[in-house]
Amino acid sequence: MASRRSFLKAAGIGAAAAALPGLAKASATKVEAAKGTFRFQLGVASYTLRKFSQEEALDMTLRCGVNRITFKSMHLPLDSDEATIKEAVALCKEKGVALYGGGVIYMKTKKEVDQAFEYAKTAEMDMIVGVPNHELLDYVEEKVKQYDIKLAIHNHGPGDKLYPSAKSAYNLIKNRDNRMGLCVDIGHTKRINRDPEQDVKDFFDRVFDIHIKDVSAATAEGKTCIIGRGVINFPSFIKALVKMKYNGTLALEYEAEADDPQPGMMESFGYVKGIMAMV
Repeated sequence: MASRRSFLKAAGIGAAAAALPGLAKASATKVEAAKGTFRFQLGVASYTLRKFSQEEALDMTLRCGVNRITFKSMHLPLDSDEATIKEAVALCKEKGVALYGGGVIYMKTKKEVDQAFEYAKTAEMDMIVGVPNHELLDYVEEKVKQYDIKLAIHNHGPGDKLYPSAKSAYNLIKNRDNRMGLCVDIGHTKRINRDPEQDVKDFFDRVFDIHIKDVSAATAEGKTCIIGRGVINFPSFIKALVKMKYNGTLALEYEAEADDPQPGMMESFGYVKGIMAMV
């Protein structure tokens, strides 16, 4: 009971920190400085903020005490011209948000592969979170080498015929260029009743990015919910990442409450920061 009370207290501090940007930054800095154990960073997958403008998405991310983001196409369309992309990059830099990737980007033709890599290059992104058709993987590998931009294949769980699990993607890229890897969506992983922690361990050499969310059930019917209220064991998951020295991003993809996601985002980040304070 004492341990549980301590954890809940820490989670409460984390939630308060997430609700207050200044405190959030101070809290995160204090935790990292004191522990020296966190190589990963927290971020947002902008699909979370799909009902909001580009600038609103950046501001809402910062209000959570987080300064990393990947843009989905509603925040920066894939067919944007160079000037539009450069304006978006400049806005991110002005606000102090690292635009480290784009996605999820679907690639069904060579033309769409070309577009995705040129888009990522112009936006100075390190990574494409993508879903390329299987028959395009050879061509995608050529582009990865040409552009020196990572591809992180995203799994979508039940009903996804291409990449239902991280394993299904890993099997196709494990012998390819080492810049081809995974964005493990732990919510969709849980919805096909796989263990997200074990999948990250098993395929760790190619895990570039992780989409974090909680889900209501380990079934296809499971829905996104606030982290800490679902069935994923986040304390164990975070501890495992620390032990494995994961150095990528934990990007919150909060799919619930599209019209008003901020409270759920803050509580979710608060819970994760609470765990970090206890590690």
